Amino acid sequence: MEQLYVLGTGNAAVTRCYNTCFAVKDGSEFFLVDAGGGNGILRILNDMNVPLNSIHNIFVTHEHTDHILGIVWMVRMIGSRILSGKYEGNLNIYCHDLLPDTISTLCRLTLQGKLCKLIGDRIRLVPVTDGQTERILDYDVTFFDIHSTKARQFGFTMNLKNGKKFTCAGDEPYNPICQPYVEGSDWLLHEAFCLYGDREKYKPYEKHHSTVKDACELAQSLNIPNLVLWHTEDDQISVRKEKYTAEGREYYHGNLFVPDDGEILDL
Repeated sequence: MEQLYVLGTGNAAVTRCYNTCFAVKDGSEFFLVDAGGGNGILRILNDMNVPLNSIHNIFVTHEHTDHILGIVWMVRMIGSRILSGKYEGNLNIYCHDLLPDTISTLCRLTLQGKLCKLIGDRIRLVPVTDGQTERILDYDVTFFDIHSTKARQFGFTMNLKNGKKFTCAGDEPYNPICQPYVEGSDWLLHEAFCLYGDREKYKPYEKHHSTVKDACELAQSLNIPNLVLWHTEDDQISVRKEKYTAEGREYYHGNLFVPDDGEILDL
């Protein structure tokens, strides 16, 4: 059974949890999606017993610091293993077609030359376009442009081995243009910046984000049976699960998940 490894759940400015990123586990391999904003990705991978040698495929959704900077650390650590003969195969980093230059530049400015020389060889930057499908692990993964109002960003959808459709919608509100990719999903991963009741405090709409109410109303309207909410504020993290679930239940009647960092969900 595939599992969802929740590595981080917070938005860009959090300090009490890690930035939102995750991995899909199939057997002994992991498909990593984003890596947060720093080397905290190394700690949480270690805490969750995710070996670097089991990561051969990474997808970077967009260029914002809380999603891309951890990739530099992944390149550094996996690249070092490649050079020491402790990593088999190649590392594939998928991203939309404007990001390879950004990732290469970040690595060139911050990493040793011997590591950067692996980019294009054992570390492959794979650009994808809207609607493009790639074979990753044992899945056909279809990437799509979420039509962000800020920085260009892609999500993806994939069919699990149990026949269920799994969709990552990025970290901005669902755009109806994406309906062909999102509709019919059994699992939807969606951002929820804060409670609707706290919208005046956190001002999610000014940042082009959703509230719990918004995300749950969307999932209900699309008949999504399983909804995961994350990319949240962390001021009330000790009671976040309880409060977000309570508000969400008012608008959504499926299986609602408000995970903490380090949780594992069976898909």
